[in-house]
Amino acid sequence: MTVSSKEHLLGIAGVLVASVLWGTTGVSATFAPEVGAAAIGAAAMGVGGLLQAAIATRAIARHAAVLRLQWRWLLLGALAVAIYPLAFYGSMRLAGVTVGTVVSIGSAPLLSAAIEMLMDGLRIGIRWVIGASLGLVGMALLCIAESSGHSAASATSSIIIGVALGLLAGLTYALYSWAARRLMQRRIPSRAAMGAIFGIGGLLLMPVLFATGAPFLVSWNNAAVGIYMALVPMFLGYVCFGYGLARIAASTATTITLLEPVVAAALAAVIVGERLLPMGWVGVTLIFACLVYITLPVRARSRTNPT
Repeated sequence: MTVSSKEHLLGIAGVLVASVLWGTTGVSATFAPEVGAAAIGAAAMGVGGLLQAAIATRAIARHAAVLRLQWRWLLLGALAVAIYPLAFYGSMRLAGVTVGTVVSIGSAPLLSAAIEMLMDGLRIGIRWVIGASLGLVGMALLCIAESSGHSAASATSSIIIGVALGLLAGLTYALYSWAARRLMQRRIPSRAAMGAIFGIGGLLLMPVLFATGAPFLVSWNNAAVGIYMALVPMFLGYVCFGYGLARIAASTATTITLLEPVVAAALAAVIVGERLLPMGWVGVTLIFACLVYITLPVRARSRTNPT
């Protein structure tokens, strides 16, 4: 196995771990129902982003000159980081944990590929198209299965707004992933790139947290939810994601994170009681098929290439 193949597999593993951690956010937020979506998003991504910057202080300082030269991509990524959690958690509150996660994460691969084709001239291979298609069909089945479990009265403007917010979340997710990858391609290490983008994004979210975060102080339960969201899925999860993003393309990374809605749907069914119909489990199967199809060709090539 060549070094590049090993690095590629490690990158995939990093994104997979991040996806599992992120899949716990929707269910975690339900344990603090009196805390608004904006407060949840600002606490999770804002505090988590500042922690990312804190552990990357030296790396950011060493590459400050290069970061200043790439200020456009840095600012773009930071703005996307600030918008993403507000849209994501708003989508889950309005459309439900499963649908909100499905739309937000399920739309990201196509949007990420579109960004890479527009900005980088990237040609998407047939394997990615087939794999992403399997994943998107799985996303659609999950969404349909979840929606059919509700009464017709629930198909209101709130669900439509929730889906729209999910699409905005998918776009901003794709944007900050691409911006971080762009910085890394400019010889800025993963820690410095992610720390700078998420640090600035975290600062942008602090006014939102100060304005909406009072419910976190009402009970230890609310505080515990906020602390968990910031430390585990957002801080640790994005450390793993940054590690993976330095080793694989942004479009591949966002496609692999299709695992997140599977984790979210399973936890929502087991813990929250959101019922997943058989059609939904077919969707879960297709998403796993997508992940296998995307990752197995890498292993296949590594067996045939001499070391």
